[in-house]
Amino acid sequence: MRLLLDTHAFLWFITDDPQLSPNAKALIADPANEIFVSPATLWEVAIKVSIGKYPIAVPYQTLISNGIEDNAFEILPIEPEHAAILTTMPFHHRDPFDRMLIAQAQVENMPIVSADLALDRYGITRLW
Repeated sequence: MRLLLDTHAFLWFITDDPQLSPNAKALIADPANEIFVSPATLWEVAIKVSIGKYPIAVPYQTLISNGIEDNAFEILPIEPEHAAILTTMPFHHRDPFDRMLIAQAQVENMPIVSADLALDRYGITRLW
């Protein structure tokens, strides 16, 4: 199964944070699943690190590179059709990063691993 990670799911998995549900952890760790990370996630983490909202013990590049490479995650590029969905998407969720993840999940027909209940209002499959 192809899965897109919400930012917190990505971070909680690579840092072994206990906030990640056992089911989400098992889905991400399952070698039968293809795990994708959006550039929107990388951008969100970079912004949060830069404003001090998400302190990290290692350089950003090390955290991200190791998190992606060590786990054989793939980057899901943001395509024009992903952005196009945003022009008509209702504002159930106002976070621009989450809105892009929702758009990518919709276009790619891909479940998203997330604890965010607000995503359910978009008719996508959310796994947690």
